[in-house]
Amino acid sequence: MYRYDEFDHAFVSDRVEQFRDQVTRRLSGELAEDAFKPLRLMNGVYLQLHAYMLRVAIPYGTLNSRQMRMLAHIARKYDRGYGHFTTRQNIQYNWPSLSDTPDILAELASVEMHALQTSGNCIRNVTADHFAGAAADEVADPRPYAEILRQWSSVHPEFSFLPRKFKIAVTGAERDRAAIQVHDIGLHLKKNEAGEIGFAVYVGGGQGRTPMIAKKIKDFLPEADLLSYTTAIMRVYNLHGRRDNKYKARIKILVHETGVEELSGQIEQEFLQLKNTELKLPEADIQAITTYFALPELTERPEGWANLAGWKKADPDFARWVHQNVQPHKNPDYGMVTISLKPIGGIPGDATDVQMDAIADLAEEYAFDEIRISHEQNVIFPHVALADLEAVYRGLVSIGLATANAGLITDIIACPGLDYCALANARSIPVSQEISTRFGDPARQAEIGELKIKISGCINACGHHHVGHIGLLGVEKKGAELYQITLGGSGDENTSIGEIIGRGFEPEKVTDAIETIVDTYLGLRLDPGEKFLDAYRRVGPQPFKDALYGNGAQAAA
Repeated sequence: MYRYDEFDHAFVSDRVEQFRDQVTRRLSGELAEDAFKPLRLMNGVYLQLHAYMLRVAIPYGTLNSRQMRMLAHIARKYDRGYGHFTTRQNIQYNWPSLSDTPDILAELASVEMHALQTSGNCIRNVTADHFAGAAADEVADPRPYAEILRQWSSVHPEFSFLPRKFKIAVTGAERDRAAIQVHDIGLHLKKNEAGEIGFAVYVGGGQGRTPMIAKKIKDFLPEADLLSYTTAIMRVYNLHGRRDNKYKARIKILVHETGVEELSGQIEQEFLQLKNTELKLPEADIQAITTYFALPELTERPEGWANLAGWKKADPDFARWVHQNVQPHKNPDYGMVTISLKPIGGIPGDATDVQMDAIADLAEEYAFDEIRISHEQNVIFPHVALADLEAVYRGLVSIGLATANAGLITDIIACPGLDYCALANARSIPVSQEISTRFGDPARQAEIGELKIKISGCINACGHHHVGHIGLLGVEKKGAELYQITLGGSGDENTSIGEIIGRGFEPEKVTDAIETIVDTYLGLRLDPGEKFLDAYRRVGPQPFKDALYGNGAQAAA
């Protein structure tokens, strides 16, 4: 992991004290809310429906046990005993008092964490593949490049007041686990024919009011040009991005209205001016940062294979968990463990202080002190010996986090919705809980197979509903909550935006509608191996419309 240097420590500490002064002046009445708002947003503090919310950055989703224990401590001391992990690989606290926020930030700084650029019209937390550094299909670990981008973008004087918020994601594998094509900039690490590292560059993806898939504007960008080319993109966007209409301010609208050829031409022109400047990355700097992310010393543990077979035979629940939540590691004696924060009937992404402390203990003992947060709102141990899986599983059982549902219908992504968010039109949490409970039977989940449900409480799409195999969007109609269903979305290397299937459903009818969709899929799939998304792409929306609304139903019904 990256470690703060003297500059980082001093910079973050100075920002904490600056914000402490701003909060003092706000509480005394010297600063009005309108003047204070941009200052608090720069430090990750929102004002939601019932209280302030603090969003803490977890850069590219990577943290260690000491940091996880600090997150647990903050939940216990300053909040209501829990935190909410988000699709941006961050954590949110929903109930801190404004007067406590400087102290929270000071405690975070003591473990090299902060809340900078978790809000505002700036470059937000750079996200990455949650299996980075461990996945067998990886070309290169994307986290060193995410860290380079983090250092470059932090309080960047030119890009701190962009037309709109800006999101970057990096993946290093053929299988896209970072959803790069629905980001403002998506970077796909690859090697050219000479074996050199570079990036395919995508621009203009995003969800929200106008969902769009990013366009590839460069097939191979040498790694040394990462910052100069990214700067070129940012400058063109900063110059031409709409500031008169926030609904048209994202770079995706600029790409759409300008045209990808014209825009990429402008980016190339700017890049030529920057290519050989101080922004060119020296190989020594790349290597220096890469050393921070070296693979742990993974000793051979061949006994794990025999032990694992015996444990699975003796305990069907453990066998199910291994099958669903443990993925192959680049070292065959190890696995990558997904800790589901989606217990049946639970709140997606939430973890209590007790659970966070226990996760930290398990990571320290069995996972080389490495923890990841996925954009799917789960926790990852990237390096666990097969020989230690049973002990990890038992530890997770004891804290209620051994649900074997990673990638299944109950592994639901959901935003906080109208229970917390001032922007939301509808609740996400109760709907997700009801769906999870309805489909909680392990045998039924296994029969259905891979199916990603994603729920957003408003058009801002914090729950990524546009790229859910089944997406739910909460809307308000005549003062009542209604849920619009989309089908066929995907956030992987074959990204697609879901299609609106028809008129919305009342809260009490949503789960029945999901069951109808699932039953329709089970009835039309070619064999048990055909996944929901593949079946949907094969047959199209009409069978699902017919099942939901009657034969001959139309999309606008």
